[in-house]
Amino acid sequence: MSLIRRPSCLLPAKGTDLFKWSVIACDQFTSQPEYWERLEQIVGDAPSTLSLTFPEVYLDKRDKQQRAVSIRATMREYIDNGALVRHDGYILVRRVTRSGKERLGLMCEVDLEEYDFSPSSTSLIRATEKTVTERLPVRVDIRDGAALELPHIMLLMDGGKDFMRELDLLRGDVLYDTELNMDGGHLTGYALSCDAKIDAYLSSLSMPSAFTAKYGTEDGIAFAVGDGNHSLATAKVCWDKLKRELPSDRLKGHPARYALCELVSLHDASLEFEPIHRVVFDKAGEFAEYARSRLGGESSVKAYACGRVLPLSVPSDAAAAIDAIQRVIDDYCSISGCATDYIHGARDTMDIAASCGGTAIIMPLISKDDLFRSVITRGVLPRKSFSMGEGKDKRYYMEARLIDDSVSLRAEEIDL
Repeated sequence: MSLIRRPSCLLPAKGTDLFKWSVIACDQFTSQPEYWERLEQIVGDAPSTLSLTFPEVYLDKRDKQQRAVSIRATMREYIDNGALVRHDGYILVRRVTRSGKERLGLMCEVDLEEYDFSPSSTSLIRATEKTVTERLPVRVDIRDGAALELPHIMLLMDGGKDFMRELDLLRGDVLYDTELNMDGGHLTGYALSCDAKIDAYLSSLSMPSAFTAKYGTEDGIAFAVGDGNHSLATAKVCWDKLKRELPSDRLKGHPARYALCELVSLHDASLEFEPIHRVVFDKAGEFAEYARSRLGGESSVKAYACGRVLPLSVPSDAAAAIDAIQRVIDDYCSISGCATDYIHGARDTMDIAASCGGTAIIMPLISKDDLFRSVITRGVLPRKSFSMGEGKDKRYYMEARLIDDSVSLRAEEIDL
């Protein structure tokens, strides 16, 4: 059984302006349309992953179906006109954030048959946070019929920091290298030619003996979703739908059975967990009083509304506190009809609440050292429990992958 395999990626062709090609993950800055407007000005008409992805800031717009059709058409255009070239093999990704922190990642394909995002999952590849199934249909509509996938999924392994450093010593040719737009830092990708070594190490992470040594139980997790949970869940839903229509001889090798991910070590020093804060758009700040009467515990978090700072009592356990706060938010929004958003960075959260007339809730932080054990023992965490860094540090799109086996690149565009 192979949970993860060597990827077949599509990279921008030589001569592409990578500064315009690579853009931030689509689920960032969802309450800041000005970010995306500025990015559109930077990109202009140049080939870009901005034309291949759907920024979630626009998901509620009336033209979302038209956007999805345009994305699928642009994918075909890039395939047909040679904008993408194929690279088969693992890729070592080096990301340097705007603050100078360096993160190493490994591009790979994950088998969706070995992944389950349900709350009761015992699969070897699991979600760390609750998947909101109501959020999936619109994403499924966008992916359904698309020829390509572009990943912002970051998969975590509980270990591997030294292994990633070893891969850094074995790196080969530079495949891409660019400064990132919108203050995103720098991104470099290197070819790797040590497949057997990588395969052996990744296989060792799924052994029951490894789980027993780490967690005291054979019911362990080999890989956990850190970022892009709903993106991977969407890929899973689309595959489950597609495989019901396929003959048995096409199931094993079909490209849609796999999803392209960046695999990172949970213990990478640059991988800092951040809380994801909430803004409730209640206009007059009534939510804080509503929450104060329904929350309780030994610890507290702060809510900011209409120029006031209001402490909210919550449980001392971070996961329990996040769960309690989220339940109260959901109840309030279902009664009031108010919307809510999830923001990276306390200052941005307070600024958005102040400018839009809402309540900002500054959330507690879950320790990354407890992540795998917590998911194993208590199940998936509440949705939006943590973030791996701030918005600008999130994954930028660079690589793509064919998921439609009826589409192929021109022969002369196969090799880099």
